[in-house]
Amino acid sequence: MPTIIYVDDSRDDLFYLDYIRRKQQIDVDLFCFSTAETALAALEQRAAEGWALPELLVADLYMPLDSGIALVTRLRLDDRFKAMRLAICSGSDAAEDRARSLEAGADAYLEKPLDLAGIILNLEL
Repeated sequence: MPTIIYVDDSRDDLFYLDYIRRKQQIDVDLFCFSTAETALAALEQRAAEGWALPELLVADLYMPLDSGIALVTRLRLDDRFKAMRLAICSGSDAAEDRARSLEAGADAYLEKPLDLAGIILNLEL
C-alpha cells in the first residue's frame, strides 16, 4: 500500500482528500499535515526510525508560513529525501506557478481539487 504525505494549510482541502480516500475506498496510507514544519518533522522521524520513505509528498504551493516550493527545495537538498517523489499542488493553472514548482525540484505540478485515484495510478507507473 503506497504512502502519501499531503501538506496544505487549508483544513478543508485536507479533509476533502481524506474524505475522497474513504468514499472511493482508495488503498493508500494518507498522512495530512497543515504546516511544512510538521510534515518535515514527521519525515525526519520516519527516517530516524528506519521506515521507508513515502511514495509521494504533495505540498500546497501557497501556505502562509512556508510555501510548497520552500519545502520541496529543502527536501531536495537533504540526502535522506532526494529520491522521494515530490509534487506541488495549487488551485492555480498559471504557467509560471507550474514552471517555478518544477524548477524548485518538484516531480509534478497538480491542480486542485486533487484526483487521489489518478495520483495512485501514476505512482504505479
